[in-house]
Amino acid sequence: MPIPKLPQRLLLIGYRGTGKTTVAKLLANKTSSSWIDTDDEVTLRAGYSVEKIFKQEGEEAFRDRETTALRGALKQSFSIIACGGGIVLREENRQLLQSAGITVLLEASPKILAARLEQDHRTAVQRPRFTNLSLQKEIETVIAERIALYHSCANLIINTENKTAEQVAAEILSQSQ
Repeated sequence: MPIPKLPQRLLLIGYRGTGKTTVAKLLANKTSSSWIDTDDEVTLRAGYSVEKIFKQEGEEAFRDRETTALRGALKQSFSIIACGGGIVLREENRQLLQSAGITVLLEASPKILAARLEQDHRTAVQRPRFTNLSLQKEIETVIAERIALYHSCANLIINTENKTAEQVAAEILSQSQ
């Protein structure tokens, strides 16, 4: 079976735990494409974790770094970009997402996301908590604040609940053609 080619750049957005990085890797492998994760790029350039950036420099500095990472990724030839969960918070980023290719929103329920994040060893080390609420309540609160922004950028919405990363990648490929 021939390798499917991407019709244009794919940008994956959504709350943390929706599978953006995992799906980006799979899509890149399936299409022989290059990919990047903006959070990984931010931490690589900073030399320390997202959580440490938040603690030492504050959220605004992190968002500056995130915008720089997105702009840098768009200037390069990356075919797939997995974006940090809060990338949609800045108007500049939303405009970049809307003009750069097909933006795919990955979604799942707060209950599923909480379960995934509790099982992800990177969460405690790399990802800052935003509130003192339980993890599921925090997810519900943050998603409620961001949902309209996510939807305003999305060309395609994929629910990742009860699907493997392989199934999500296949769905993205079939719907983005």
